[in-house]
Amino acid sequence: MQGGEHGLSAAQIVEKNVAARGGADAWRKIQTMAWIGHVESANAAVPTLPFVLEMKRPNKTRFEISALGQVAVRVYDGTNGWKLRPTRNGKPDLQPYTPDEQKFSREEQVIDGPLIDAQAKGIAIGLDGMDEIEGRKAYRLSVRLPSGASHHVWVDAETFLDIKYDRETRGAIGQPATISVFYRNYRSVEGLQIPTVIETGLGTAQASNKLVIEKIALNPPLEDRRFAKPGTQGRNNSVSIGPETAQAVRDAGRPAR
Repeated sequence: MQGGEHGLSAAQIVEKNVAARGGADAWRKIQTMAWIGHVESANAAVPTLPFVLEMKRPNKTRFEISALGQVAVRVYDGTNGWKLRPTRNGKPDLQPYTPDEQKFSREEQVIDGPLIDAQAKGIAIGLDGMDEIEGRKAYRLSVRLPSGASHHVWVDAETFLDIKYDRETRGAIGQPATISVFYRNYRSVEGLQIPTVIETGLGTAQASNKLVIEKIALNPPLEDRRFAKPGTQGRNNSVSIGPETAQAVRDAGRPAR
């Protein structure tokens, strides 16, 4: 990890970030995680949309979102991803991920992000400088993934928690674009610091999607079939919250407000 002329090296900033978030040992014990909450979107037909996000190491994800009595699902099994969308005729439309969606899902560091155990993940971290993010001083870290893709992570200079993340993508007509993700309202969940508001926007556009996490479950028993191609595993892979997640979140019973 490269250093800088800001009092702390990149390695020291990462070390402080990991400690602030609860410590690497505690995060390594988390093999699965589930969030229940709602999405606030400027582009949606209704102001809030309930969601469930299930995650399993190393990079399996299942995201369900409800709107007007129908449910859409995005699933990634660690190799391939699919999108299941409701249609007007009642027959769901199932599509594979685009190449860009596949690439992002393959590179995504689910559960603990890119800074924890970065070296073991083959991720190179460098210190690019210092910025002011929403009125707070923050270290700007460069993050180079094993694929060669580069991102930026901003770490609050006072709390040492992640407060912003940028990644490059392509717009609707293929032009380069930057997606910015802001992490807010951290709460302690069994000693781990987890943001409960995650806001995502494209470039400098005002419109954004806000993920508001209301309940969090650590290590719910998520079977691999939850992340299989929708419709291939019978009822257990239907468009609905898994019973394991529902029970685990009820047991957690921790509104993140």
